[in-house]
Amino acid sequence: MRVVFLGSADIACASLQVLLDTEGIEVVGLVTQPDRPAGRGKRPASCPARAYSRDLGIECYAPERINSPDALTHIRAWRPDIGVVVAYGQILKRDLLAIPPLGFINVHTSLLPKYRGASPIQRAVANGDRETGVSIMQIDEGMDTGAVYAMRGVDIRETDTASVVHDRLAAAGAGMLPAVLAGVREGRLPTVPQAHAYATLAPKLSKADGVLDWTQPARYLYNHIRGYNPWPGCSCYYAAGGALRTLRVLEARVECGALATPGTVMDGLGGLLVACSEGALRLLRVQPEGGCVMDATAFLCGRAVKVGDRFVVDRPTARGVSDH
Repeated sequence: MRVVFLGSADIACASLQVLLDTEGIEVVGLVTQPDRPAGRGKRPASCPARAYSRDLGIECYAPERINSPDALTHIRAWRPDIGVVVAYGQILKRDLLAIPPLGFINVHTSLLPKYRGASPIQRAVANGDRETGVSIMQIDEGMDTGAVYAMRGVDIRETDTASVVHDRLAAAGAGMLPAVLAGVREGRLPTVPQAHAYATLAPKLSKADGVLDWTQPARYLYNHIRGYNPWPGCSCYYAAGGALRTLRVLEARVECGALATPGTVMDGLGGLLVACSEGALRLLRVQPEGGCVMDATAFLCGRAVKVGDRFVVDRPTARGVSDH
């Protein structure tokens, strides 16, 4: 079975390796995103799947536009029987979908129709879900709307971050692929249409999504800190030297707290206890702007923030910040 594999993000690597290790499957080509500027120096860097494939002996193709005539010609020349997509990053249109006789399938990290879109793992953890999963579906011209071949549930534990759940889902999806491909090749694997009326969306995240709003309950903020780790990360702002600075929050826990204005630092015993609309959040590991990751207690000892000060949400608005 000749497979063209489309993938860019780190989660694609496990599925690619499984296909390479599966008897009867030939990966005829890998399609990834082009190199992009990255880091402080903005030097061109390869996406994880392209970097992973360098020593695997696979032809790699990285078009700017996957649906362009040149890209279609290139992929058609590989004569794939089927296409497998895992976190590729571009929408596939009709002419491309028609190239493999068996079409394209997608390994999507949610239990569809829940969390269609670019950030299903982050949204599931941030929303406090106790379960997510993997759906392997046919690709049509919609956004994750195709009929489903197979699903597998994956637990989300109380302390799991999106990074931990990502790795669990990568393994689950990769493990499902050989059986699904065999079933599709033999024509014995039925599909189940999605219940579109119950669909929810998981659009692409930005840094702004990770700003902590202290007027929310502590449990809500805790789940977002887990769900947005490592990307886009969660942060808040504090006053220092007459300016507002960013404090990134990497780890926290929910505690009961005395009533106080949301955002107020209530104590610094074993981390910064910050009041929320319901309960309080104990910040355990933080990263101040321009600094390294540290225990929140060490950050407090540096006197950048003191008990009684208030964190704020929006950098341009310093109202409510204490100058204690």
